[in-house]
Amino acid sequence: MAKVKLVDVAELAGVSKSTASQYINGRFDYMSKDTQERIRAAIKELDYVPNPIARNLKAEKTKTIGVIVRDITGFDTSHTIRGVDDFCKTCGYNALIYNTDFDAETEAKSLEALYQLRVDGIIIVSSGGNNKLISEYINKGMPIVHFQLEHDGNEKNLILSDYRQAAFDATEYLIKLGHKKICFVTQDFKNVKSRNERYLGYLSALKKHHILLDENLIQYWHRETGFEHSPKSIIESSAAPTAFFTQHLAITTELLTHLNQEKISIPDDVSFIGFDEIPMAEFFKVPITVVKQQSYVIGKEATKLLLENINDKNKQPQKIMIPCSITERQSCRKVF
Repeated sequence: MAKVKLVDVAELAGVSKSTASQYINGRFDYMSKDTQERIRAAIKELDYVPNPIARNLKAEKTKTIGVIVRDITGFDTSHTIRGVDDFCKTCGYNALIYNTDFDAETEAKSLEALYQLRVDGIIIVSSGGNNKLISEYINKGMPIVHFQLEHDGNEKNLILSDYRQAAFDATEYLIKLGHKKICFVTQDFKNVKSRNERYLGYLSALKKHHILLDENLIQYWHRETGFEHSPKSIIESSAAPTAFFTQHLAITTELLTHLNQEKISIPDDVSFIGFDEIPMAEFFKVPITVVKQQSYVIGKEATKLLLENINDKNKQPQKIMIPCSITERQSCRKVF
């Protein structure tokens, strides 16, 4: 079935394309009732649906924003997107979602596509591999708000969880249960400021309680290859931890899988606390204690900040920190 165009509506109604366009855009105050009725009837007969993108390309604002995330299926990410979408609806905006699968090249293409679609602004979880490109778009007048990750500290508008305080609180929670050997399981954080903030929170809690840092208790996980050292070997080492503190949901789920395969019991053999909520955690045999981010709030606040920047090009950059909380369950026990 051929796509109905505005010119088809104009021909059926017996008016010019310009007149039909004026009607579609609600500018018919000086248009005769007969003309309005003929255009309305033509639209109904042809089942014509205006192309909002084509219409918006001619407007000063498209009332559309872009959202670029690394994994749209992620538990926290999906809640963030819901916050974005809900806030957009209250302001008459639409959101276009792009998924990068952690790939910097895909992210660059997503930025280009959204720029060509003339979205009014972009919310992004950046890979850190396109900092120069993002700066170029900002310099061209494209408002951009970062969330979830801070890389080099030069991001101009940013919505983040208070990672340092959250990591401090989680570490101190374990310390107050008697744990002194707490294994901090993380991705490489040297070039990602927000990940480093978690490490600094962990260190700060150890220092407050006069616990010396054991470098053997800093363990790394890689998205492609998994753990540098197997969890079993860590538990059997001379620096055997009494608790694990994981820094990402993907790390949490993989570590839980390893511990289960090795018949290592939580919390009898080792306590466990993870960063980020776990879907359906209440149905686990041993529900896991977690640091919970306010993902939905982050989505709403990121959208609010973006729209403020869209409406005020001279608005000063902001870094907004959203507090986290600890959801206590059965995976942590006291040690003596």
